[in-house]
Amino acid sequence: MTPSEVSRRNRELLAVCLAMVAGYVDAYGFLTFKTFVSFMSGNTTHAGFTLGQGGFAAAVPALLAILFFVTGVFAGTLLTNSRTHQSRRLLYGAIAVFLALTIGVTHLASFTSDLGIAMLSFTMGMMNTALSRVGTQTVNLTFVTGTLGQIGGHLALAVKRAPLRDGEGFWDTHLRRAVLLTVIWVGFLTGAILGGMATPRFGVLVLLLPFLIMLTLAVSSRAQVADA
Repeated sequence: MTPSEVSRRNRELLAVCLAMVAGYVDAYGFLTFKTFVSFMSGNTTHAGFTLGQGGFAAAVPALLAILFFVTGVFAGTLLTNSRTHQSRRLLYGAIAVFLALTIGVTHLASFTSDLGIAMLSFTMGMMNTALSRVGTQTVNLTFVTGTLGQIGGHLALAVKRAPLRDGEGFWDTHLRRAVLLTVIWVGFLTGAILGGMATPRFGVLVLLLPFLIMLTLAVSSRAQVADA
């Protein structure tokens, strides 16, 4: 394989890995706090109909998740555009730190649901900035609505044999991109399944796995200028 092919394959694997972590953490957050920590569309709908029914206090967790997710995206974007060759490592490391803090605070301090939602939503907001493209294909790591929409669109265009306007070569087709996005979706789903299985048994300790994954990425990733 050429260096460019190796790089592309590595980014595809990274996208699947990060989507799996996001699904895993989101499953833990929902089972623990009854609130999504990465899926803000669901939180927006929940906050909306709850407010519509006059349940202002009940809407607070969803609104809190949205606020801190956006704050996390803000912080992650500042970090990944910091013009430092270590920006990617720093981002992975920051995500690992916040996961470790969530575990530590849960065991060592008085831990409220609102604090847990805020910390994990902020963490997933940062995760959302870790990778936004594989080649010229945009990808979503922490939610799947956009991914599913893109899969359907690519499949329709593949059936029509439409050319790929931003294709990177003869091998880059609508069908191939639909397959890539499907694998990323399966990664998120697999993470959610694993998180759903582990959370009732191990509680907050399930976050040790994503912590170790992000720590490994922080240590092993090559220094680079942010390009995601």
